[in-house]
Amino acid sequence: MVAIAHLCWMTINTNSIRALTFRVGINTLLDEKITMIIILKPEATEADANEILEKIASLGLKPLYMPGIERTVLGALGDERILRQLHLDSYPMVDEVKPVLSPYKLVSRELQAHDSIVPIADTNIGGGKFTVIAGPCSVESEQQLLGISEMIKAHGIALLRGGAFKPRTSPYSFQGLGEAGLKLLKMAKKQYGLGIVSEIIDPNDADLMYDYIDCYQIGARNMQNFRLLEAVGKTDKPVLLKRGMSATLEELLLAAEYIINSGNSQVILCERGIRTFETATRNTLDLNAVAYLKEKSHLPVFVDPSHGTGVKSLINPLSRAAVAVGADGIIVETHLNPKEALSDGHQALTADDFAQLMADIKPFVAAAGKTLC
Repeated sequence: MVAIAHLCWMTINTNSIRALTFRVGINTLLDEKITMIIILKPEATEADANEILEKIASLGLKPLYMPGIERTVLGALGDERILRQLHLDSYPMVDEVKPVLSPYKLVSRELQAHDSIVPIADTNIGGGKFTVIAGPCSVESEQQLLGISEMIKAHGIALLRGGAFKPRTSPYSFQGLGEAGLKLLKMAKKQYGLGIVSEIIDPNDADLMYDYIDCYQIGARNMQNFRLLEAVGKTDKPVLLKRGMSATLEELLLAAEYIINSGNSQVILCERGIRTFETATRNTLDLNAVAYLKEKSHLPVFVDPSHGTGVKSLINPLSRAAVAVGADGIIVETHLNPKEALSDGHQALTADDFAQLMADIKPFVAAAGKTLC
């Protein structure tokens, strides 16, 4: 393999296929004019791939190596004028050469046509499954968290969400229990066998949270906190990346690019509503985004109808709509006693509400040809 510094491993599917890519600064990616994809013939060997990779690197371009089940795909990032000098279509083992023009390279379907599957604990996100992540907005107490954990476990839910660190608009609002909350999440994981999804708000907390959680959540307010994106990108934990409340879809995809470019390909996109002129709901849940993201990117896509509406009665119908439009799952807020919740109680589902939600989405998941988990 080409001897170039700053190599990182990137998982591209559940068959443990590993893709070797070179870490490149995101600004460099945006400045470069084009990425070239080189699809090798089925009979091409690793030696054939290495020969082309060495040629790409010799011209100062950045090579990508993506071995697949049936075909090996190579990539070259760099100036279009230099790319033309490669004459890659003249190599006998090259089947097809085509450009990737989108500004987000690594998350694009142009680079990877098949859907990525992201594992969280013992659950795979994507790949024909519709996954529900549920739990409180904030971890408040042992009694609260274990009660909710028992409730969602009874419905077959494998992933618990809960915030130990909470970025709040008001400095006087509850900010979370911090590490004490992480310890309660770990207790729930051990007692009920749940995977843990929790929000990170500070790059310095990546190491602290690592042993407590199974998936980092990047909240809407931090979608463009680039140092935070890079921090979780240097770990091997999955990342649930929420769309910023005023972010375009391209900005969301470029935020995901930051994470993958830092070495972590396990990214799940999440539509959680955007701020518009409408005031009837907390946000406007943009379900257009789900279909668009599935078309443009290979990453799994989730929907957060709790923050997307802020209206408890709308969570159920919009969850069904999320299934219908092609989402890979939903993340919802639940609380056994919303009146006493320290944050977002008005949009939290009670045990009865959650039971109704699970019953109502089942036929939609079946109609979509997916398995509910």
